[in-house]
Amino acid sequence: MELKLTRPICFFDLETTGIEVAKDRIVEISILKVYPNGNKESKTWLVNPTIPIPAATTAVHGITNEKVANEPTFKELASQVHNMIKDSDLAGFNSDRFDIPLLAEEMLRAEVDFDMKNRVSVDVQTIFHKKEERTLSAALKFYCDSNLENAHSAEADTMATYEILKAQLDRYSDLENDMKSLSEFTTRKKSVDFAGFIALNNEGKEIFTFGKNKSQLVDDVLEKEPGYYGWIQGADFPLYTKKVLTAIKLRKLNTK
Repeated sequence: MELKLTRPICFFDLETTGIEVAKDRIVEISILKVYPNGNKESKTWLVNPTIPIPAATTAVHGITNEKVANEPTFKELASQVHNMIKDSDLAGFNSDRFDIPLLAEEMLRAEVDFDMKNRVSVDVQTIFHKKEERTLSAALKFYCDSNLENAHSAEADTMATYEILKAQLDRYSDLENDMKSLSEFTTRKKSVDFAGFIALNNEGKEIFTFGKNKSQLVDDVLEKEPGYYGWIQGADFPLYTKKVLTAIKLRKLNTK
């Protein structure tokens, strides 16, 4: 089954220095862009993360500090990546919880604005976990009867994710071949920022999900504790979380 698209969708995968969204950096990014007419284009970049790659991480994806020493930094690549994805929905494997949040951090760090306001995301891992509860390699074997060669290579993982989604649509008749529907199916929670520090309550209002103000309305907290905003801005929170909080604060100021 081919995807029914009304706009392009970019499948992508990141290999990184680690798993902390606010601190770690991209060392490889691969993007497969699929157009509504079925055409495809792909691009893979090695990236100098500007920080050391831990040996334990290299053991997973095989990318060493020496391998990326002479590669461009993400800041140097950001405009190319942005131009490829700016008109597209996004898809990946565990992308809602990791790849998209980390990509957003790298984009904002490179001073390229990034948000998901006019696009949807489809997390193929969520479909898989809701239906079968397996890993990427097992998913490819289960859905496509193929073995994943070069696992933890961004390009191999990206291509596998694309093939798995098509096979999932073939297998599950209740899944609608529509990116908005698939995005809704793969959304785990109503998070406002990617990292989940700010979410929507049942009434559709922003609340904090952590700390002493957990479950409290963001507007109320900013009203009662003006210093809380400054504390978050100065603390080690993701840049995108800070951006979202700033937007909420400005909206509140503009409605007074």
